[in-house]
Amino acid sequence: QVSLVESGGGLVQPGGSLRLSCAASGSMFSIYAMSWYRQVPGNQRELVAAITSGGSTTYADFVKNRFTISRDNAKNTVNLQMNSLKPDDTAVYYCNARFNIYNYWGQGTQVTVSS
Repeated sequence: QVSLVESGGGLVQPGGSLRLSCAASGSMFSIYAMSWYRQVPGNQRELVAAITSGGSTTYADFVKNRFTISRDNAKNTVNLQMNSLKPDDTAVYYCNARFNIYNYWGQGTQVTVSS
């Protein structure tokens, strides 16, 4: 069992930056593939960025060169550095942990990009 808690969301102006963090409790964090998803009301949840247990990263086209995902296995955390934020990035951002049949979600953190 893994429990995920996101933090770092908030209100930011266009062009600004935010850093989201996801703290995981439970054992064997390092074996999980970790991802950040986002969801706007009325839309499906979409993948933003992912990092494998080995550290390989994947990004959605709409965040490439703006967002960076990283993990710290010693601290059981995964982070999402978001730069050059746009109003279209406004959403609830969710942390996800996945390994084989095991799939866990955090409660989400709101990111609002507005002037």
